[in-house]
Amino acid sequence: MTHAFLDSDPDATVLPFADTDAAADLDTFFEVSLDLLIIRELDGRVAKVSRSWTTVMGYAPEELVGRPLLRLVHPDDMPGTLRSRVEVENRRPDDPVLGYINRYRHKDGSYRTLEWRAHRHGDRIYAVARDVTDRVAAERALIQAKADAEAASRAKSDFLANMSHEIRTPLNGVIGIVDALARTALSPEQAEMVGLIRDSGVTLERLVSDILDVSKIEAGELALEIRPFDLDAALGPVVDLMRARAEDKGLRFRVERDPDARGLFQGDSTRIRQVVGNLLSNAVKFTETGGVTVRIGLVEIGDEPPTLRLEIQDTGVGFKAGDAERLFDRFSQADGTITRRFGGTGLGLSICRSLTEMMGGEIWAASTPGAGSRFTVVLPLPRAEDLDAYDSRDTRRPDAPAAEPRALRVLLAEDHPTNQRVVQLILASQGVEVVTVADGAQALEAFQTDTFDLVLMDMQMPVMDGLAATRAIREHERTSGRAATPLIMLSANAMAEHRDDALAAGADLHVPKPITAASLLEGIEQALG
Repeated sequence: MTHAFLDSDPDATVLPFADTDAAADLDTFFEVSLDLLIIRELDGRVAKVSRSWTTVMGYAPEELVGRPLLRLVHPDDMPGTLRSRVEVENRRPDDPVLGYINRYRHKDGSYRTLEWRAHRHGDRIYAVARDVTDRVAAERALIQAKADAEAASRAKSDFLANMSHEIRTPLNGVIGIVDALARTALSPEQAEMVGLIRDSGVTLERLVSDILDVSKIEAGELALEIRPFDLDAALGPVVDLMRARAEDKGLRFRVERDPDARGLFQGDSTRIRQVVGNLLSNAVKFTETGGVTVRIGLVEIGDEPPTLRLEIQDTGVGFKAGDAERLFDRFSQADGTITRRFGGTGLGLSICRSLTEMMGGEIWAASTPGAGSRFTVVLPLPRAEDLDAYDSRDTRRPDAPAAEPRALRVLLAEDHPTNQRVVQLILASQGVEVVTVADGAQALEAFQTDTFDLVLMDMQMPVMDGLAATRAIREHERTSGRAATPLIMLSANAMAEHRDDALAAGADLHVPKPITAASLLEGIEQALG
């Protein structure tokens, strides 16, 4: 902050106050000024002040003239004010005019914040000040409000992360055990009840994920991960899953793909899959008869990056034309009755639009009530390699020899009894031998004294958490010359930073809870290569 003083032309002639006309002009100028004008001697005594000192600071001009102005400065501001005074009195003609802000005592005993400009001419200092008390207070309030908002945002993110973990932990038990139960012999009535429990668990898990994504988007903390990916591998699992759900409802499910809509591309495959999965899930949910069609197209023009075009069309309930844009607002659906009939929070499409725009694309919808809807997503998607190279590499890839089945030995580090049982039930059906421990320290001890094909490590555990245990296992392998054992982090901490922490600690893979047989076995297959 800087002491403010009035600029003046160093070459101008200062009229002496004895000159009647000049003194009258100066008096008039000092009478009409809204700002605080002052002329002081080099010894600090006031020579002349404007009438505005009375209205702003409460002092009549005669109360200030002949007295040192510094007696009004707030004690805390005195050191900086003295430095500013020295700067003004010794400023060279070509030096810039600096400003200063400090506090002066009002006649009523309060302090006002003044912003100054000053300049020396001859043996006098000519200065002008402006009362900026309210402005400075507003700026400080704004800074404090920003700090409070950032603290609240961090607190909300921490709260949501903790709630995500606390919700996902029991949800993992529900979904995992029901999934294992569904693989046993059940009567038709039992199978129906198991299916209802499983669908409800999946819906709850999706709700938790949506809330976390919305929080991340609001905070500007949702980051894209741009890396090469195979389009078939990215879209295949979610399309197959939604095909099964559609067929369970007796719906037709058709996929139409352009011949060139394949290959290796550069982008965030996880977020693309999330958008497609969300749109397909809605299409299946809102369709009772008819079917769902997925169209995957790719437009390539000259040297321009390819454009991926995805269309999801259904024969469901549809919506009015005027509702198309509102559908992408948070907590909004086309009709209040749909909320009661089909459920949902109205977050999914909002997340789809946010993700699509983050990836530089567009999304829109069209519909006819009672006749179905069509959602279109267009995304710029550069190829990571040209199609000829992709096809050539694919045709040269030898068929992998069939692996001889053998029993795996797996070390499971998990402190929650229900989650222990979930993994044990899933792996028991695969003939896997599971050794279970309840914390990271026990996991490290077991690993040091035994041999395992794979380690499944929970992230949050007592005594030693999963990250510390993973780092200790990797250090033991390094110092003992032991080959690295595949290690998967199983965690209810499902945010991107948690996955990054797991990989940084030495995990090969991060599988978020709630886990199912499919997600766990797929993760194990990937970790084992």
